[in-house]
Amino acid sequence: MTLKTLLTGATVALGLAAGAVTPALAQDDKTKVGFIYVGPIGDGGWTYEHNQGRLALEEHFGDQVETIYQESVPEGADATRAITQMALNGADLIFTTSFGYMDATVAVAEKFPDVKFEHATGYKTAPNLSTYSARFYEGRAIQGHIAGKMTKSNIVGYIASYPIPEVIRGINSAFIHARKANPDVEFKIIWAYTWFDPAKEADAATALIEQGADVILQHTDSTAPQAAAEKAGGVVTFGQASDMAEYKPFPRVSSIIDNWKPYYIARTQAVIDGTWESQQVWDGIGPGMVGIGEITDAVPAEVKEEALALKDAIASGDHHPFTGPLKKQDGSDWLAEGETADDGTLLGMDFYVEGLDAEIPQ
Repeated sequence: MTLKTLLTGATVALGLAAGAVTPALAQDDKTKVGFIYVGPIGDGGWTYEHNQGRLALEEHFGDQVETIYQESVPEGADATRAITQMALNGADLIFTTSFGYMDATVAVAEKFPDVKFEHATGYKTAPNLSTYSARFYEGRAIQGHIAGKMTKSNIVGYIASYPIPEVIRGINSAFIHARKANPDVEFKIIWAYTWFDPAKEADAATALIEQGADVILQHTDSTAPQAAAEKAGGVVTFGQASDMAEYKPFPRVSSIIDNWKPYYIARTQAVIDGTWESQQVWDGIGPGMVGIGEITDAVPAEVKEEALALKDAIASGDHHPFTGPLKKQDGSDWLAEGETADDGTLLGMDFYVEGLDAEIPQ
């Protein structure tokens, strides 16, 4: 989708400390689109890419649309208040961009039936509430392959956020493909219990490096693990949710990039046209919602070629990251030869695959 020249005048930043939405000098006929962010827009990862999607709306629609946002909104009661305030201030469409906003979004959507809501990575819907997410596990498969090929210690560290299906899927996908590339590889997992906390993320990366990991994967949002790896030297990392290009060509050797722009434009257009309907969207590499950042020359040419071939196979549907034979961690059969996992199992995934020597926190 071709974007017009960036129009920043329609943007309104909402101060969290103020706890209120400050509307721009908007015309009544503008469609007002709001965004609730779990981290700061400058996090360099998850929230940064959602905010790029917001800016894309301004580029695309110009004076037709006014965007508003609130950043660093904690999950829980604070989220309920922030979403409510945004609805009271006239938002026509509100995107809530963290899993932990799910129940708050459901509650507010019930109170404001004329407002359209879109919740990222959740699973609860209503007539005025949709969900959307990306198949991040497809990107983890590619990262896992590169990790398995590049580790010299055979120890890959993984910084996990919360023990929810989205994160568990990513760990499993990365491990499956790392093991295919290198049967001797082991994963060490640290649960940070945060989406964005640079200090905790840096500590987790340092601890994994001290345990022998020379490759670090992360499902947290800051660039702190990249910085920790750079400081340690000789440790491979991958950008998470955004390119994290400032750490190219090493330690960051590739990345998963979340591309929300087309989705945000399409859903806003639907509101403008009066065609918006509740739906559930879960797209991956093929439709372009999951991007793979440049694989740098720090990756051996043969490994880069293999990773790009894997990307193409996933995009075309020729390869599903969860293809049997696969067993669960307890040794029980899961997928037979050639069988692929169904979306229902993936969306509720609460188990590790065979070979992972770790426990899922309860």
